[in-house]
Amino acid sequence: MTLLPRRALRALDRFHAAHPWDHNAHFHRWILRRLPGRVGSALDVGCGSGDLARLLGARAERVEGIDADPAITARARELTPAAAPVTYTVADAPGGLPDGPYDVITCVAVLHHLPFTEALLAFRDRLAPAGTLVIVGVSRERTPADHLLGAVSVPLNIVMALLRNWGRPAPRPISMTARTSPADMTFPEIVREARAVLPGARLRRRLFWRYTLVWHGR
Repeated sequence: MTLLPRRALRALDRFHAAHPWDHNAHFHRWILRRLPGRVGSALDVGCGSGDLARLLGARAERVEGIDADPAITARARELTPAAAPVTYTVADAPGGLPDGPYDVITCVAVLHHLPFTEALLAFRDRLAPAGTLVIVGVSRERTPADHLLGAVSVPLNIVMALLRNWGRPAPRPISMTARTSPADMTFPEIVREARAVLPGARLRRRLFWRYTLVWHGR
C-alpha cells in the first residue's frame, strides 16, 4: 500500500478501525489444506489466542502452541475446551521452542519478528522426516509485483471487512495482538535465504500483504 497517497492511507486506517477483520485467520483453512488428514503432533509458533492451534487439534493427536505474550496465551487456554489435545506455553522463539520432533509446524505472521535464518533452522531441526512446515509471513514491499498485489488487495480488503462485519458490531479480533513491527526483508530476499536453509521450499506472494512458504522435511 506504499504507493497510495498519505490521505488515502489514513482513510483506510479509519475504515479498518471501524471494520476490523483478521487477515491471518483468513489463511487458516488454506493451511489445513496443505496438511495430511491426520497427524501425530503439531507445533504452532506464535499461537496468539489459539485459533489455529484449535483447528490443528481436530487433525493432530497432540498440539503445542507457544507465544511470547503471557496475556494472550492465558486467553488461548480459556478459549480451548479441556478435552482438546492442545496445550500452550509462554516461550520465545526460536530459542524457547520445544524439542520435537513434530509432524506439522505452523507459523503465521510471526517470522518477521524473529531472526529469520535462525528461526528456519530451528523449525527444520524440529520437523519430523516427511513432516510439513507451513509459514504465512509478511515481507517488505519493494518490487512492482509487490505493489501490484498490494493495490489489488486494497478493494478486496474493504469487501472482506464489510462481509465479515455485515449486520453486527465489529469488535477487534482477539487474535490480533499488539505486535506491529514492520517487516524488513523483501520477498526476493526471503526466497533466497529460505531456500538456502530449506531446499525445495515453495514460496508464493499472496493477497492481503502476505506470502506463504511450504516445505516437507527429509
